[in-house]
Amino acid sequence: MSSILAVDTLPGDSKDDERPKWDNKFQYLLSCIGFAVGLGNIWRFPYLCQTYGGGAFLIPYFVALIFEGIPLFHIELAIGQRLRKGSVGVWSTISPYLNGVGIGCLFVSFLVSLYYNTILMWVMWYFLNSFQSPLPWSSCPLNENRTGPIEECQHSNTVNYFWYRQTLNITTDINESGTVQWRLVVCLVACWMIVYICIIRGIESTGKAIYFTALFPYLVLTIFLIRGLTLPGATEGLIYLFTPNMSILQNPRVWLDAATQIFFSLSLAFGGHIAFSSYNSPKNDCEKDAITIALVNSMTSLYASIAVFSVLGFKATNDYWDCLDRNIISIINEFDFPDQSIQRDDYLTCFTHLNSTQADRIARLQLKSCHLQDFLDKSASGTGLAFIVFTEAIIHMPGSPGWAVLFFGMLFSLGLTSMFGNMESVLTPILDMQIVPRSVPKELITAVICLVCCLSALCFTLQSGSYWLEIFDNYAASLNLLIFAFFEVIGVIYVYGMKRFCDDVEWMTGRRPNFYWQVTWKIISPMLLLIIFVAYIILMIQKQPTYGSWNPQYDDFPIKQEKFYPGWVRIICVILSLLPCIWVPGYALFQLITRRQKRGKNSWSETCGKNPMNQITERVILCKRGRK
Repeated sequence: MSSILAVDTLPGDSKDDERPKWDNKFQYLLSCIGFAVGLGNIWRFPYLCQTYGGGAFLIPYFVALIFEGIPLFHIELAIGQRLRKGSVGVWSTISPYLNGVGIGCLFVSFLVSLYYNTILMWVMWYFLNSFQSPLPWSSCPLNENRTGPIEECQHSNTVNYFWYRQTLNITTDINESGTVQWRLVVCLVACWMIVYICIIRGIESTGKAIYFTALFPYLVLTIFLIRGLTLPGATEGLIYLFTPNMSILQNPRVWLDAATQIFFSLSLAFGGHIAFSSYNSPKNDCEKDAITIALVNSMTSLYASIAVFSVLGFKATNDYWDCLDRNIISIINEFDFPDQSIQRDDYLTCFTHLNSTQADRIARLQLKSCHLQDFLDKSASGTGLAFIVFTEAIIHMPGSPGWAVLFFGMLFSLGLTSMFGNMESVLTPILDMQIVPRSVPKELITAVICLVCCLSALCFTLQSGSYWLEIFDNYAASLNLLIFAFFEVIGVIYVYGMKRFCDDVEWMTGRRPNFYWQVTWKIISPMLLLIIFVAYIILMIQKQPTYGSWNPQYDDFPIKQEKFYPGWVRIICVILSLLPCIWVPGYALFQLITRRQKRGKNSWSETCGKNPMNQITERVILCKRGRK
């Protein structure tokens, strides 16, 4: 083992006293929770519950949490705390052949930071527009002649128009780049300035900001939960969310999505948690921290789901009532009934009677099919949930501007705390590798990195920017993080050594890891990661990648038109998928070649250097050849 390990003594025993430390344990826990709890807890987890059998989805979710999420999380917190280095420093200490894992994590965190802060750019735009009454997405703007609403807005709806046209001004195809949207550029620069101010001095400044950015979302979620539960239709939304459909557990895709959700929800393999834990005191109960943070993250997802679906149930009920009202008005006008003569509760009885006696006239009306279940089935995740579905629900709430300010303020805080972890995953390895001379102020290094990120993210402010953000979201991290997590387990348990790692955990926590930890680390977690990786590759091969384009002339609008990516875009997708993970074999090969060259030079020195006077032996001839 000593021939593989870079060092035999560990940092943290008697050195690294100059490394910054958290002000207190609560600050550290909040930072880790803030990094783990992000936008996905609000707009991804509820969607998966809704899609995969409601409460039944919780079964594979908690199975993945117990056997994959918590064990991997414990490894990251423990190894970062023991070695007291960032992701690059940790893996170069364990083995020089694993240094590529740390560099790959750095690249992934950089790529994710680009598009993650772009989402905050959109959130900021909506947040600033929320201080208007009425909300700008509650009605269609007037046309140029001011004779009526813009036709494109009428063809879709007010919420879709504000998002796709007034915010993104999106093109109908990814091949059309369009122009830069300067209002978004201003928001993007503002977001990066806020991030820079919060991370300017590392954990010294981040630790102060985290008290607000990590706790504020819980306050807003609680307010939305209380308000949501009092809205009409909230009960229907919660019943729909948590009604278990156990038969759906036979679908392997459910288990795959549960495993990937817990994996990305905990922000594993980014390197951020390794960086955060490296600022801990070596004598800290990292096992308790891992369990606590993981459970808080999962409970937050459930808590957010209740708040979100109580509001979405209210929206579905409103849409259902609007559908009934439009049908009732059509019937009243057709049959000359007095106004208000048909109530919502009497609609079905009235419709059934008229359909049996006046079928031809009813058919000409082309009445809409109104079923509450259909409106509840209109699920959405990601930007569709935040900027379309939820914003439409807010319109119908009394005092809608105030609720919009709270909602987008919460999203901004959630995203900002995740950005702290992403940027720490970039900054800490760069500082640990000492790429920049120590005489250069840390504030200047941070400023340069933020500036590079901001300039690189300008591509997302183009009219086609949302298409590119979707590409980065799908290909920049998913495959790479699975690979890095697998090598993390292999590196710590099989290269660093199970016994040595357990000794370290016992030294830090005062107790030795039990059977559960050891069997998950050694067998279950690596196997699960391999299964997820293989399943992910199979899904990628089976389906040609597509994207949804917004075409206002599309007949089935607002359903987006599915298009295949052009060939040059697919090449970029492949590059994004391989660029970070190629560092793993690339750096290992570099180390192998470098070590063989050093071994060859050492061999020449030992054989030739000791016999300088022997000019006629075959050995000296070979030495001269080797010197040439």
